[in-house]
Amino acid sequence: MEKFAELPNEHMDKILILVDRRFGYDFTGYARASIRRRILGFMGRSGIYTASELEYHLLNDETCFPRFLQYVTVNVTEMFRDPGFYKALRENVIPQLASYPFIKIWHAGCSTGEEVYSMAILLQEEGLLERTKLYATDINSYVLGKAKQGIFPLRYMQDYTRNYRNSGGKEVFSSYYTAKYDNVLFDASLKKNMVFALHNLTADGSFNEFNLILCRNVMIYFDRAFQQKCVDLFRQSLCLLGYLGLGTKESLAFNDNARAFEAVDQRWRTYRRIK
Repeated sequence: MEKFAELPNEHMDKILILVDRRFGYDFTGYARASIRRRILGFMGRSGIYTASELEYHLLNDETCFPRFLQYVTVNVTEMFRDPGFYKALRENVIPQLASYPFIKIWHAGCSTGEEVYSMAILLQEEGLLERTKLYATDINSYVLGKAKQGIFPLRYMQDYTRNYRNSGGKEVFSSYYTAKYDNVLFDASLKKNMVFALHNLTADGSFNEFNLILCRNVMIYFDRAFQQKCVDLFRQSLCLLGYLGLGTKESLAFNDNARAFEAVDQRWRTYRRIK
């Protein structure tokens, strides 16, 4: 008879508390259905069928937690994702950022880095990359390592090229990378002003003051309390009149910090801190 992984509520809570106390990663505020689905997926893939077994492996197998973290964190991204967002950014936000002598941008939850490189390309085309520092953070050290490399699968380039063109790209997209075998390596000049670091949005505090923060399609996996905490962190981290970009399914509409922002582009979920 085939066995199936099981994870009753009280057992899932016990695992989440263990992960928080032992490893410092707080997933208790993630949407319940999403985090349960991902933990069960990890258990099934690992041949683990009960919470007790998972607890044992987390405590006694040093390879278990890195694999667990990689599986349960969401790392879906692409270059120039939602081209209309980047086009609106290029038209409505970048000209305002150009008035600053030095620009600081934070990509919160950067995953494998595709959107960070997208921003670097956009800034280079607008003549701002040289005076911009791009901070890229994520909870997952594995995906941060991938982001630092700037190496992406060649098979995605056709879709990325289409996104780039639709976002208002001004050059030939292939001029930004070198293809080798099944991968492409993006030009080193794009990442010379990038800083990659571990950061947990649900536990860590503000670490700088930014002109623009992008956290797109991350908070949709958080419950309401964690979303409140994240937006408060972004408010603290933005300079006055600094910009915040969210995913198309995210909003400040019911957030306690909503009054601190005004909508710049409601369709593309772009906001400006006004107090």
